[in-house]
Amino acid sequence: MWTRQYRQRNFGRLILPVITIVFLSYFGFHAWHGEYGIYSKYALEERAVALQKQLDSIRSQRVALETRVRLLQDGSIEKDMLDEQARRSLNLSHNDELVILRQHGG
Repeated sequence: MWTRQYRQRNFGRLILPVITIVFLSYFGFHAWHGEYGIYSKYALEERAVALQKQLDSIRSQRVALETRVRLLQDGSIEKDMLDEQARRSLNLSHNDELVILRQHGG
């Protein structure tokens, strides 16, 4: 009867732990850096704060515009508002007035 004796190799013992480490590393990396990972949560929270600031700014601009529109719609137009709008539209000023030029949107 012939028998073969195999020598024990350490390579066989390391296959399962190495596969496990690679598997856990892959999913661990994506749990932290992936599209829905922990790091993305922090980035989304920062973006939400920035967007909230922008929303507050836009709301304050809207309130200011609504106030100006209300002054024009109450049935009686304020003389100062009418004068200001007419001068802006016609691009006119009096000789004794100081004109300050500003860029819009900045």
